Amino acid sequence: LSLKLADYVVTEAGFGADLGAEKFFDIKCRKSGLKPDAVVLVATVRALKYNGGVAKADLAEENIEALGKGIVNLEKHIENLKKFGVPIIVTLNQFITDTEAELDYIRKFCEERECDFALSQVWEKGGEGGLELANAVLNTLETKESHFKPLYDLDLSITEKIRTIATEIYGADDIKLSAAAKKSLALIEAQGFGDLPICMAKNQYSLSDDATKLGRPRGFDITISDMYVSAGAGFIVALTGDIM
Repeated sequence: LSLKLADYVVTEAGFGADLGAEKFFDIKCRKSGLKPDAVVLVATVRALKYNGGVAKADLAEENIEALGKGIVNLEKHIENLKKFGVPIIVTLNQFITDTEAELDYIRKFCEERECDFALSQVWEKGGEGGLELANAVLNTLETKESHFKPLYDLDLSITEKIRTIATEIYGADDIKLSAAAKKSLALIEAQGFGDLPICMAKNQYSLSDDATKLGRPRGFDITISDMYVSAGAGFIVALTGDIM
């Protein structure tokens, strides 16, 4: 409906390029035929410092060293989005406590990775505070081409589709299936649902299935505790770790 009525349509895919964006691209866009022209990756200085090991009570203090450690999380999200062939605009939801040195550090980091960059000051200035981001989006749409493609083919096995998401998007070494997951997998395949896309259920705090692993975790496996079919919606839900 929006695409019929407007020149530009913005939709929120959900939090995390490892969760919301991956599901939007691999499930929703595939089902609907949507081909996004650009993606806006939202971050905050505070979240990046938190991923760099700063305690929540100290996030208001300038800390370029911690920012340098935590920005690897943003780097991984940028790499993930590039796998889908869509141009990226990184925006920071600016806080009062953000310093110019911190903002400049992130801006340079993003520009070095060929991403447009903009500050969002909507919380402070209302619509006027969103003009920089809006113009950055328009610039990307006018100067960069989108070559959108899903991450995996549906004709892969269920296990291979899950493994592709875990290794390519989360950065895992491999996946491990519990006894319950293996039993569910056999049933799903026997029922003829093996060609459906995968909807991963994972915590939002870490790229891994362990919420305590911040930054850009390496050297880990993703544990699939169980899986089931959402037949009406048209996807297979894979539960990771101890998530409900």
